[in-house]
Parts: sequence; C-alpha cells; structure tokens
Amino acid sequence: MASAPTPTSLLVQGYEVVIGFETHAQLSTQSKIFSRASTAFGAEPNTQACAVDLALPGTLPVMNKGAVERAIEFGLAIGAHIAPRSIFARKNYFYPDLPKGYQISQFEIPVVQGGSVEFFLGEEKKSVRLVRAHLEEDAGKSLHEDFVGMSGIDLNRAGTPLLEIVTEPDMRSSAEAVAYAKELHKIVTWIGICDGNMQEGSFRCDANVSVRKPGAELGTRREIKNLNSFKFMQQAIDYEVRWQIEQIEDGHAIQQATVLFNPDTGETRAMRTKEDAADYRYFPDPDLPPLCISEQWVQEVRGKMAELPRVMAKRFETDYGLSEYDATQLTQSLALSAYFEAAAKACGQAKLVSNWIMGEVSKYLNAVEDLSFEEFRETVLPENLAALILRISDGTISNAAAKKIFSEDLVHAPGTKHDSAQAYIDALIETKGLKQMNDTGALEAIVDEVIAANAKNVAEFKAGNEKALNGLVGQIMKASKGKANPQQVNDLLRAKLST
Repeated sequence: MASAPTPTSLLVQGYEVVIGFETHAQLSTQSKIFSRASTAFGAEPNTQACAVDLALPGTLPVMNKGAVERAIEFGLAIGAHIAPRSIFARKNYFYPDLPKGYQISQFEIPVVQGGSVEFFLGEEKKSVRLVRAHLEEDAGKSLHEDFVGMSGIDLNRAGTPLLEIVTEPDMRSSAEAVAYAKELHKIVTWIGICDGNMQEGSFRCDANVSVRKPGAELGTRREIKNLNSFKFMQQAIDYEVRWQIEQIEDGHAIQQATVLFNPDTGETRAMRTKEDAADYRYFPDPDLPPLCISEQWVQEVRGKMAELPRVMAKRFETDYGLSEYDATQLTQSLALSAYFEAAAKACGQAKLVSNWIMGEVSKYLNAVEDLSFEEFRETVLPENLAALILRISDGTISNAAAKKIFSEDLVHAPGTKHDSAQAYIDALIETKGLKQMNDTGALEAIVDEVIAANAKNVAEFKAGNEKALNGLVGQIMKASKGKANPQQVNDLLRAKLST
C-alpha cells in the first residue's frame, strides 16, 4: 500500500479537517448483477424487479461477467491490485426497500485493493489513496413525494450492479474533496464503466467528515450521504465542518452518525446513528462461490481498454511539449482531449491551442450557463479554431483580433464544415479588416509621431522607467486601430529610443 501523503492543511478556526469518501458508481451493464432484469433508468415503478432480485424462495443469484470486467477496468485505471480470489458476503439490515433483509456485497476480500487517484488542486498536485473497491448490489428506493402520510417502494433499482469505491481519509478541505470526486467521476466515465449521471443516482458520493486539532488523533466522523452534485458536496462539507467545530467548542462530544444535506437550507441533519461492521453481521454468501479472476482475464481486459487519461497526459507532455499541469487539464474528458489533439495536429501549434482551450474557451464555457463541452465543439469545430490560431502564430492577426473573431463569429457559427477551414477564417479576417500591419514604413511613421507627441513618456523611459514604454505602445496600437503587431511595435520603439 502506498505511504500516507502529507497533505497541506488549511486550518479552520484552529482545527484540521479530515475527509474520506465512499462512492457508489452504478456499472454500465444492461442487466443486473445477479439476474437478467434490465437496469434501464426511468421505467414504471416495480416493472424491472425480478424474483432473483427479491430473493424469492427457489431462486439463486448468478454473477454478471460484465460487472466483474468493469471492476477489473477500474482497478487497472487506478493502479490497484486485482484480487485473484474475492468473496461475496451478506450485509444484513432491515429497511423497507430491501425485501431480502440483506444486501449482497463484499467485505473481507474485495475485488479491487489499493490504488490511488491523482489530480490537481489549482496548480498543486494531490494524491488520494484508495482502500478498496468492491462489487455489490443496489437496494430499491423509498418514494415519499407522491404519498400523503405514507411511503411508496420502487424495487426497479434492486440488484443494480454497483462498485463501491472507498478512500483513506487523505483529504483536508472541501475544495480538495470536490477535486477528488471530479477526478474519480472523470475516470469512471472515461473508461465507460459508469455513465456518471449524478441526478439519476448513477454516481453517489458519501463524505466522511471529522475535525481535530493538528497532530491529535482522528476525530469522530459523521457520514454525509448521497451527495448528488459537486456544488452541494462543497456546501455540505463546509457546513458540517463548521457545525462540528461549534459543537466541540461548546463542550459537546461528536457522535458517529449518518447525516443528510438539505440544499434548500444549506444544513446537514442527523438521520440515524452510524452502524459499524459488526452491526451488519457479515458472513459469506452461501449461494455464491468465490469470484476467481485469472491473470489472463486481467490482461484480456487491459488489452481492450482505451488509452487512460494519465497515460494520455504523459503522451501530451512528450509529443506536444506541454507541462504536466496543462496535459492534465486537457485530459479531463475524452471529448476535450480529442478536440485538443485535432486542433493541435491541424495547425501545428500545440502550446497555443492549449492556451486557448484553457483560456478563451474555458472562459466562454464558464460564462454560458448549461453549455456542455460536447455542445461547444459542435459549434466551434476544432479545425476552425486551429485555422484561427495559425493566423495568430504567423502574425496575420493579433491575439486581440483573434478573440474578436472567436466571440463574434465562431461561437455563433452553425458548426458546419467548410471546404477549407483556413479560407473561412481568412475571409472573416478580411471582412472585418483585422489584418496586422505588414507595411514597416507605415508603422515607423506612426511610431515616430507617437514619440514626438509624448516627450514626457520618452524621458521617463530613458530615465529607467520601463512602465513608460507601455503607454507609448498603447498610443501606437490606438493610432494603428489595433492592426500593428505588438511585438514589432515594442522592438521598433526600443530600437528608436536607444539611439
């Protein structure tokens, strides 16, 4: 197992925050983990619950091979150990949406052991160790909204295959916890084992939160259940941290509990005291043999997997000369990485493409509510962005002019392909009159005029005030209506003022 990281802690009122995660990722199989019943979302209540899922007398569970392969894929993606032999157990508890009275899960020997998830928080690289990832079946769902004084039970979800992913308590802030959850979400969707739909419950996060004085033993944790958005995740953890600190400062002991987050109030509330493993009376399921995974099977799964994000990021560093940070940001999704690579190959300016995607493109996506990257790429085709960037690199237009074309034309384009992307961009440049000045003589004349009209700035620059040059550059750019090449202007100015 990897050694414990030494996380940088941002103290809250003198307390260190300690966070661990349990995530239930619904696996992308068409049938349930131990039966042939469908896992499709949105069916009428209780139309996809079969006798096996309900453990009716005379039925026996049969392992879904596809669920196992998805667990193997995850283990490979995070550098974990794939157990050659793992055991299914019965987790016993009573709840209305669990008609069996137990859940089939894994306890002592899970299928995936160890591994880590790496990500950036800002520009700081972080790593969170995983304890395990185990296969289990989902329970049904209790419905309260449509019933007065009663609850309804929908058993469609019962038996849906889950991979429960458990971390060490390595995170030290809500921001770090959210960054981890986003990275895990990226991994499971990238390799295709989970669709990641948080609203439909395909990716459900539970945060174990505690606080302590620096250097003290771990505090008592409270588990915030079923966080279904990254926004609510951060709000819930922040509230829980403040609440725990207030309780301790008031002289109260924290009791281990399961809590729920109310997005309407922004508060957490205790649902029940937290059970320990002993409360569930785990024992090996007598109806399921041990799950045996050969090395050959692991290698077969490995051979069918797409290029992993961390592998692709390393390739981007090598092939395109990007920094580790840039390469990581550009491999946040398959769609984004494919877009970058298509644009970089089209114009041969990988670093400029990277800067534009993380700059203007990201800024635009953040500004337009509910716009996904998939929708963006259908409008701003990679070849069109590449053609625009090529004209920046060859000095035809300035970066400012390129931003103008991007915001006024490309983001409003229908996304249709042109016979020549370059011809399309060149026509926009010509129509808008955005070509940079190539006439050195005309530019020199403007420079001379500005120098003559700004004697004070000239004197300050010659006296050693570098900032005075910026004022002169600004005047020249204004006089050229933004068409002068800023670098050329800078070079000309320095040459003339040095004589």
